[in-house]
Amino acid sequence: MPEPRVAMLPEVAAQRRVLADLLDTLQDHEWTTASLCVGWTVHDVLAHLTLSTRQSTAGMVLRILRARGDFDRAEARAARERAAAHPPTVLTAQLRETAALDRRVGMSSRWDPLVDVLVHSQDIARPLGRRLPTPPDLAVPALEHVWSNVFYGRPARRMSGLRLVATDTAWVGGDGPEVCGTAGDLLLLATGRPVSASGVTGPGVGEAGRCPAPLLTCSRRPIRCAPCS
Repeated sequence: MPEPRVAMLPEVAAQRRVLADLLDTLQDHEWTTASLCVGWTVHDVLAHLTLSTRQSTAGMVLRILRARGDFDRAEARAARERAAAHPPTVLTAQLRETAALDRRVGMSSRWDPLVDVLVHSQDIARPLGRRLPTPPDLAVPALEHVWSNVFYGRPARRMSGLRLVATDTAWVGGDGPEVCGTAGDLLLLATGRPVSASGVTGPGVGEAGRCPAPLLTCSRRPIRCAPCS
């Protein structure tokens, strides 16, 4: 039997449905709220999530070429175009309908769908003041995937000199002044979300805030600040 294209697919599907349930409760004005992805609204992030089970590799490559090789710009354009074309109710229904589809974007890792749904769920929920807990048993494999991954800006190198400690599980990464939070909080920090949004604490928080620069868009590749380069 071939290996699933999406790692932990039942868990990924469950998290997509949990997010869809939350999205069903949003008021009209909340869809235009700025998400944790700089320059993206809540509506845009939802549109992006629905693309992961729909876009072809050829289509993605074509968009990147049209964006002159800029992956972030291509993703932003695709999300905004989709958001403009489909109201939130339609996109939420699509997210739920394809929650368990074993498909991922071409050239991505089988672990990327897990990272996407966990991180983007918080990109939506936290600015809205909604509580959407990230299960630590899912956050840990997501952290392990991104920790030394060049596609995510190599968090282990970007935050060199800091010790990230999960408060809800046994995960620890790095060495130095401690930055503490749930595994879900640390996942947000590792994928470039601001310290203020991640909810982490500890003596290393100040340094953590200086190292990972905020995302320019909804990128998986955070831009490193000058002192950490």
